[in-house]
Amino acid sequence: MKPSLSLTRRHFLGTAAAFGGAAVAPSLLPGQAHAAGSLTVGFIYVGPKDDFGYNQAHAEGAAAVKAMDGVTVIEEENVPETNDVQNTMQSMINFDGAALLFPTSFGYYNPHILELAPKFPDVRFEHCGGLWGADDPKNAGSYFGYIGMGQYLNGIAAGHATKSKKIGFVAAKPIPQVLNNINSFLLGARAVDPSITCQVIFTGEWSLAVKEAEATNALADQGCDVITCHVDGPKVVAETAAARGAYICGYHADQSPLAPEMYLTGAEWNWAGVYTDMVTKFMAGEPIDNFVRGGLADGFIKMSPLGPAVSDAARNQFEATKAEIMKGGFAAIKGPLKDNKGNMIAAEGEAFVESDVALESMGYLVEGVIGSTS
Repeated sequence: MKPSLSLTRRHFLGTAAAFGGAAVAPSLLPGQAHAAGSLTVGFIYVGPKDDFGYNQAHAEGAAAVKAMDGVTVIEEENVPETNDVQNTMQSMINFDGAALLFPTSFGYYNPHILELAPKFPDVRFEHCGGLWGADDPKNAGSYFGYIGMGQYLNGIAAGHATKSKKIGFVAAKPIPQVLNNINSFLLGARAVDPSITCQVIFTGEWSLAVKEAEATNALADQGCDVITCHVDGPKVVAETAAARGAYICGYHADQSPLAPEMYLTGAEWNWAGVYTDMVTKFMAGEPIDNFVRGGLADGFIKMSPLGPAVSDAARNQFEATKAEIMKGGFAAIKGPLKDNKGNMIAAEGEAFVESDVALESMGYLVEGVIGSTS
């Protein structure tokens, strides 16, 4: 049986090494392709492109790049956060002539991009997350969005919908981006009713359907009647929550087709504009900042349409708050505020606006969140 192209890419270098020789590029080098007025761009996903979540959101952005003149897009899905991603990146460069890579998963950066970028100084490595630092390779970069603001809006919808005053969050790992989403979700809900609590369950994995289903059922068993998540593919969480009669706030992409009557809204990535802008700059020889961020107003994120279960009161508060966020400088983390261990996070009058880099090293859960980061 003829091997798939993606399999050939991933194992191209390893196969060459197994026969005692270095991998030899069978096509144009990156600089040659770019100099000819065309560009090959590679997108790498840790899961399937149709996961109703993280990978699908990036694939939707890649689709916009495919429509650009002079650009060829190559993609590989289901690439683990192991040396496999190094093999994939090297074969995209050597085999396909890629000069701009978007390895999208969090765990691809350290050590994989950090090891590979110095070996290919003419190739640009753009990584999704907040990991690039001033001492890192200059041909690498980091991009991300202030999606915590989307989870804050999710929280407002949840705050109006909950009757038990208990909302739930299925989370993968307690990294800063995930913690910011959990905290923002609860604080949005508490902008409706300060007595609301949020139970969080960490699965320990970005994608593990069995644990996601177990966590969602456990939250429903504890009385949580609105549930959201931060895992790669929210499909299992959405379908399980709906089956238990809980409302859903989505994440990464639009999950409303999975349970339209129970879907309130969702915090979605909007990568199309980000990717096409970076590709345009790269083709024009213009610099791309190593640290790129944006929010609702910048088009980095968007909200799913409000569902049929959203009340007029919820809609009004949602839209009014969204308008405030669109102005810029919005702060979900503001004083007086303590963490759920009683430590002061923000004193009276102190606030961390959405763009504050301190949020990217967040290590706490706010008061009202039931759960632990350890």
